[in-house]
Amino acid sequence: MKKLKSIVSLMAASALLAGTIAGCGGNANGGAAGADTASDAQGTESAGGVFKIGAIGPLTGGAAAYGNAVCNAAELAVAEINAAGGINGYQVEYSKEDDELNAEKSVNAYNTLKDWGMQVLVGSTTSACSIAVSEYTKEDNMFQITPSGSAVDCVKYDNVFRVCFSDPNQGIASAQYINDHNLATKVGIIYDSSDVYSSGIYQKFVEESNGKNYEVVSAEAFTADNNTDFSVQLQKAKDAGADLVFLPIYYKDASLILTQADTMGYKPVFFGVDGMDGILTVENFDTSLAEGLMLLTPFAADATDDLTVNFVKNYQEKYGEVPNQFAADAYDAVFIIKQAIEAKGLTPDTSTSDICEALKSAMTEIEASGLTSAKMSWEANGEPNKEPKAVVIKDGAYVSAD
Repeated sequence: MKKLKSIVSLMAASALLAGTIAGCGGNANGGAAGADTASDAQGTESAGGVFKIGAIGPLTGGAAAYGNAVCNAAELAVAEINAAGGINGYQVEYSKEDDELNAEKSVNAYNTLKDWGMQVLVGSTTSACSIAVSEYTKEDNMFQITPSGSAVDCVKYDNVFRVCFSDPNQGIASAQYINDHNLATKVGIIYDSSDVYSSGIYQKFVEESNGKNYEVVSAEAFTADNNTDFSVQLQKAKDAGADLVFLPIYYKDASLILTQADTMGYKPVFFGVDGMDGILTVENFDTSLAEGLMLLTPFAADATDDLTVNFVKNYQEKYGEVPNQFAADAYDAVFIIKQAIEAKGLTPDTSTSDICEALKSAMTEIEASGLTSAKMSWEANGEPNKEPKAVVIKDGAYVSAD
C-alpha cells in the first residue's frame, strides 16, 4: 500500500453514534497510577507536585467498548510512566469520568475533572462529546487530545489535537486501500445517513472511488430509527453483483448486517473502518460470521514488535481482554503528552493555560513513535501525519492484513 502521507495529514471513530504513541522519551511496564487528590477548583495548578491527567468516555451503555478501552489504556500508560519515574521526575495522577455517550454529560464530566485539578484532558472518546467539551477547554485554554474523536470539528480549536484519523480521510484511505490491494471489482455501500461519522466517511469514499479499479454499484442508507432490518440494502448490493460491501458504520449495526447476509446466503468481502472495532465483543453475535471481515485501523494486536507485545500482555493481565484500536490510541495519547511536556521542560506548578500554550507549540515540533504508528507528527490544525493499516479477522482474532 502506498503511504498516503499527503492524505493522512487530514485523516480517521466516531460521532455520537446516536446523536463519538507511545511517543515517548522512554517506556516501561508495571507500576500504579497515583491516587486522586483534591486540587484548586479552577484546575490551574496541580496539588502536591504531580501532573494531573483526566480522561472522559462512555464507560456504560452502547459505546462502553470504546470508552472503557480509552480510559483503561490511559490508566495503564500512566501506571507505566509513574513506574519509570514520571514526567520530568514528577508523578502523574489520573482520573476518569463516564459521559454515557451524551454530550451534556461529557461537559459535566469535564467540569468534575476540572474541579479535581485536571491539567490535560485525554478525550472525549466520541466525536460529538469531544466537540461539546472542546467549547469549554477552549474557554479555559486547557490542552485537549482526543484519542478517537474523528469528526472534523473535533479539532476546530487550536488547543485540541487528535491521535486518530479524521472521518473524511478514513473514506479516502479505504477507497485507496481497496484499489491498491485489488480487493473488489464491484462495491456496495451500506451507511447510516443519520450519523455524521458514517455519512462523512461515505461521502469521501464515493468521491475517492472515481477512477479506481472497481465500481460502486449500490449505496444504501439507513438511520438510527431504522437499523434492525437490512434485508433491502443487502439485496440491492447482492443483485448489483457487489463482491465487497463497504460498511462505514459501528460494530453493533454491522453484526446485524453480517448475520442477515449469512441468512440470505450472501458472502461478499465486508470492509469497515475504525467504528467496526469491537464487533467480536457483541453479545450473542456468532463471531464466525465475521471471518474475513477487514477494517481500516492503525493497530493490530497480533503485531510482533516489542511495544505491541508488551502492551497487549499488560492490558490483558490487568483488564482481562485483548485491547482494541481505541485502547492503542489512548495509550499513545498519554505518551504523546509525556513527550510534549518533557520537550518543554514543564513542571506541575505551571498553570493549566501555560501548559496548554507550551503543548500547542510542542505538538508541531515533536515526532513520536507508538502503537498506532512508527512515525507520527502533527499539524498546527491538530491533525496527525501517520500511515493507515488494515486488519482482517481470522480464527476469531484481528490480524494484520498487510
